[in-house]
Amino acid sequence: MPKAIWNNVVVAQTDRFETVENTVYFPPESLDMQYFQPSSTLTTCSWKGTASYYNVVVDGQVNRDAAWYYPRPKDAAANITGYVAFWHGVKIVD
Repeated sequence: MPKAIWNNVVVAQTDRFETVENTVYFPPESLDMQYFQPSSTLTTCSWKGTASYYNVVVDGQVNRDAAWYYPRPKDAAANITGYVAFWHGVKIVD
């Protein structure tokens, strides 16, 4: 079961996930939302569409834009609609 860990805290875990380009995408209900704050950052992927971001916040430390998701992806990425992926030091472990 993949877990997303930052600052020694599990911020997401699930047994139902999607993998795209070697990146694990967690379903939204698997996130412990107390650790997530919306970010105003947006980026665009040519085949997935526009990504939105969350800051991950643990014990007062903010990891800016450490999680991203596609609220309305292009058809080719429909399987990850709303699913969240991580970077910027968030570890994904099984």
